[in-house]
Amino acid sequence: MPFGSFKEALEDGLHHGYAVGQFNINNLEWTQAIVEVANEENSPVILGASEGAIKYMGIEYMAAIAKAAADMSKVPIILHLDHGSSYDVILKCIRHGFTSVMIDGSHFPLEENIALTKKVVEACHPLGIHVEGELGRIGGVEDDLSVDAREATLVHPGEAERFVKETGIDAFAPAIGSQHGHYKGKPNLAFDRLAQVQTLTGIPLVLHGGTGIPDEDVRRAISLGVSKVNVNTENQSAFTNTVREIFDRDKEVFDPRKYLGPARAAIKDAVRTKIRLFGSNGRG
Repeated sequence: MPFGSFKEALEDGLHHGYAVGQFNINNLEWTQAIVEVANEENSPVILGASEGAIKYMGIEYMAAIAKAAADMSKVPIILHLDHGSSYDVILKCIRHGFTSVMIDGSHFPLEENIALTKKVVEACHPLGIHVEGELGRIGGVEDDLSVDAREATLVHPGEAERFVKETGIDAFAPAIGSQHGHYKGKPNLAFDRLAQVQTLTGIPLVLHGGTGIPDEDVRRAISLGVSKVNVNTENQSAFTNTVREIFDRDKEVFDPRKYLGPARAAIKDAVRTKIRLFGSNGRG
């Protein structure tokens, strides 16, 4: 089938209490694993395309592989730009068939973020392309924040309300203390702010940094309006650990299929667990 609707998938999740997983793709095996599980679990799924992965794969290859996967799928498959850094990157993805994008202006001052995000929405919506925006700062593995510094990175609900109203985005990623990569300790999510943001905006919310967040916290976030959860690091670890184990067992392995096949299966197991945690199984 054609690529699915980002907005419809997330709004259905918001109204029925589940989240759609965004699983980043890095090559053919990644795409196959995610889409195969989505069909086996009868779940919509979002293929996340980071700028790094686009550079690595080549946008033509990435778009063609994702389209082939969607064409063969019985459930909605969505190709989504993850953390687009500029208007030019957005236009490039539009030209190559992406049906939803994320513009990340969170590192800019509020006024500049609003202006950039609104410009992207105005370019995308007439084409039927949906837009995710972000406010606050999502941490990374290098971050080691004090309490005061952490507070400075979190979304302010009042600013979130203004941001959503003035930009017209379809999904909103508020910074609530999650981070990309592996967590150094137990994640400390600001659920109070998440609840306020949902009350003030009323649109589907996005949780970045889904790897390593305890299951009970993920479920709580979904109950407070999160309709999209991003996962990448967990799949990377599953893939790499499997390949490493194979090489450790047998130094003579040289056929890529002998290690890429098991690594693809490891991603399937990881994705299946997340789909069931998010509650999107049976929603395709």
